[in-house]
Amino acid sequence: MAGRPGPRDAAARSFAPCAVVPIYNHGRTIAATANALAAHGLPVLIVDDGSNGETRDILDALVTGRDELRLIRLPGNAGKGAALTAGFLAAHAAGYSHVLQIDADGQHDTADVPRFLDEARTMPGAMICGRPIYDDSVPRARLYGRYLTHACVWVETLSLDIQDSMCGYRLYPLADTCAEIARKPLPARMDFDTEIAVRLYWRGVPVRNVPTRVIYPEDGLSHFRMWHDNVRISAMHTRLLLGMLPRMPRLLLRKFNRRNARCAA
Repeated sequence: MAGRPGPRDAAARSFAPCAVVPIYNHGRTIAATANALAAHGLPVLIVDDGSNGETRDILDALVTGRDELRLIRLPGNAGKGAALTAGFLAAHAAGYSHVLQIDADGQHDTADVPRFLDEARTMPGAMICGRPIYDDSVPRARLYGRYLTHACVWVETLSLDIQDSMCGYRLYPLADTCAEIARKPLPARMDFDTEIAVRLYWRGVPVRNVPTRVIYPEDGLSHFRMWHDNVRISAMHTRLLLGMLPRMPRLLLRKFNRRNARCAA
């Protein structure tokens, strides 16, 4: 570990956000991502998920002498979900109220960080989800596959509130998120993003969606394993669909109450 940034003062504790960036061998892009986040005034927790020696050296150099950056190292490659869980728990223990999750590979537009923060300030209890706006760099198979997951999530939540459950660019309220982690561990790998979004929705956490540009760099490094990760995602949706059934009355009542509130307004 290097550097232990904490909330600046007691008055800021009601909204004290930080960023958590999981990394596995994205040595070429991590500095630009971390520096951009720090430029927006965010302390950054970088979680090294068992990267190679070259990336480890880059991370050591990046955080040296910088209190706004903290490096957490996992003993081996445990998966994106495991890295994020470790980062969330560390952020909560350090006294932060919210976590901005962003990938280390440069796909996400850090210029949109203030928009995520503004949404969270307006509604501190909400999960702020990135809704990707893609350019022509997006692989067509990945794009079409997302729509299947979107449809599953809309059934699992009985709502259209979560417009994109797979985007790794979002902001979480930490109290509810860590309480959900304590209730039942979250998936360790690529199925993390969707499952945590659905489970927080089940928990009653409201959702706000922020359109944001997402690119797929031509020489980008992807850790998505087509066979293994699709099997895990299919198993996750089966699990979530079964989990939705006993929650159906409460989800329908929530929908009914929201419709009545809109009509009364």
